[in-house]
Amino acid sequence: MAGNLAGNPRGKSPAATSAPRGEGRRFGVVASRYHEELVERLLAGATDCLREHGVSAEAIEVARVPGAWEIPLALHWMAAGGRFDGLVALGLVLRGETPHFEYVSAECSRGVAAVAERHGLPVGFGVLTCDTLAQAEARAGGEVGNKGLEAALAALEMVDLRHRLAEAG
Repeated sequence: MAGNLAGNPRGKSPAATSAPRGEGRRFGVVASRYHEELVERLLAGATDCLREHGVSAEAIEVARVPGAWEIPLALHWMAAGGRFDGLVALGLVLRGETPHFEYVSAECSRGVAAVAERHGLPVGFGVLTCDTLAQAEARAGGEVGNKGLEAALAALEMVDLRHRLAEAG
């Protein structure tokens, strides 16, 4: 269908009509070291997704940060360098007994969105904000899936959309 930039002739989700292509594209991934075991599972899902869609291993750069609070600044530095087509944020914030969870999760989310807006660069959001460790495990490759993979796929889809919009003029 001419003029359909989403590649979506029947109102289906873009994933149902075409797979995003990563050949020749570069991605930066910022991964928190806090809750490292689970974040590693998110990272594996994200990098596997990027590779399965044609992004070469050499075109994926991973930066480690102490925790979720530091993710937006590292994303900003990556975006400001102009070397990446898209970025992926990976981390985990678990609810505790104090309001710390609300502050960190809200500011991380806000900061990630601000990087995408400021730089006009797709950023996949794979920072889990969970009430329990069991919820996090389920979302880091468990029965609910892998949110790292989903964040990478979202970034790939947005990079594709950006290129289609640019080509359409």
